[in-house]
Amino acid sequence: MPPAIQPPPVAPASEAATQAATGWRRARKNNSLAEVYASIKVPARDASFWRKLMAFWGPGLMVAVGYMDPGNWATDIAGGSRYGYTLLSVILISNLFAMLLQHLAAKLGIVTGRDLAQACRDHFSKPVSMVLWFLCEIAIAACDLAEVIGSAIALNLLFGLPLPWGVVLTILDVLVVLMFQHKGFRVLESIVAGLIVVIFGCFLYEIIVSHPDYFGILAGMVPQPEVVTNPGMLYVAIGILGATVMPHNLYLHSSIVQTRAYGQDEPAKREAIKFATIDSTVALFLAFFVNAAILITAAAAFHKNGRHDVADINQAYELLAPVLGAGAASIVFAVALLASGQNSTLTGTLAGQIVMEGFLNLQLKPWVRRLITRAIAVIPALIVTLIYGEKGTGELLVLSQVILSFQLSFAVVPLVMFTSSKLKMGVFVNRPWVQVVAWIVSAIIIVLNLYLLYETFFG
Repeated sequence: MPPAIQPPPVAPASEAATQAATGWRRARKNNSLAEVYASIKVPARDASFWRKLMAFWGPGLMVAVGYMDPGNWATDIAGGSRYGYTLLSVILISNLFAMLLQHLAAKLGIVTGRDLAQACRDHFSKPVSMVLWFLCEIAIAACDLAEVIGSAIALNLLFGLPLPWGVVLTILDVLVVLMFQHKGFRVLESIVAGLIVVIFGCFLYEIIVSHPDYFGILAGMVPQPEVVTNPGMLYVAIGILGATVMPHNLYLHSSIVQTRAYGQDEPAKREAIKFATIDSTVALFLAFFVNAAILITAAAAFHKNGRHDVADINQAYELLAPVLGAGAASIVFAVALLASGQNSTLTGTLAGQIVMEGFLNLQLKPWVRRLITRAIAVIPALIVTLIYGEKGTGELLVLSQVILSFQLSFAVVPLVMFTSSKLKMGVFVNRPWVQVVAWIVSAIIIVLNLYLLYETFFG
């Protein structure tokens, strides 16, 4: 008689129930950013700490880009020129919020093998997923709008290129991204790291030549009651918060941590979470330095000299050199702005691809996806620069940050909800104290962003 056919092995009841309830585990062909998934080797378990850290180093820098993009500059400049060093505490608190949220995003990607967009598609009904996707696309378009405007302003300041031409020229960013995207993920990370070094160096120079009050800086790191009691200061503070914590970064980080070829057992995942968290936390400290340096420069150059009305990038550029008496101050400022805009382009492209593939399970060629996103950003920017000029671009930059603030809650709440679910995370579920802190941070973000929206449109 032929041997009896053995039935396929059955997963333990608890695991089978989990998979049936969540749809969480998917075929490997649906990996996030499949073309670079697990493409970077990780050293063996007995390798040194520094070798392992270098293997995981990189995604945090790409995430940090979103925390120093041109959209942050206007709020930091306004905060420094109006209120001196007082709002430095807001930048610090915003970065602490960001460190927690990026840790959760990395943990979600490493533990589940799903990025945040895929996790939303798995968990929510199709109508809800479509709404979340639409809101996220609006946020990415708003972020791209800030990159377009920031780059156009930088080109105008450095080379005298008219703003409309600068806007059109940013379409060439598509070619830059495509040229490097197929060369491997490490190449992209290296480009981002190089541009961050340029931005860091530029603002180190700005701080040195502006001769800030270092005791004032230390005092500004301590939260003051007037930040809440002064309506004008509160409005700028919420703008800083909204411009600092970027929603698309949560989708981005949950995906790009999976470019590392870590093991799939519990110890390997714990190690991956540890090094991914170190990577993002150190990178966000660099982003904190840049944001703080913008505010410190504005406080030292403008607030100290009685110029409390400087609120946009163009004004800051025109006044830096004469106020500080350093001829290169304005040029260095513009160079940093251009580097910031170009860096944001690289990460914005990846975030757009992750969101579309994750929510829609739809894969487009990168150049098609990039052209769609950039066209959505270029058209309103071009119209506004043609009709309203510099004043219009400044207001459009502020509007882009308000849109990002509105979308942030729709990314943060699912992230905290998923990582706090034992059904989805198993032994990696957030500890009770982390859950409490994460939900408090979420509530603060929601309440403050609702206030910002109200004040922007009705205040």
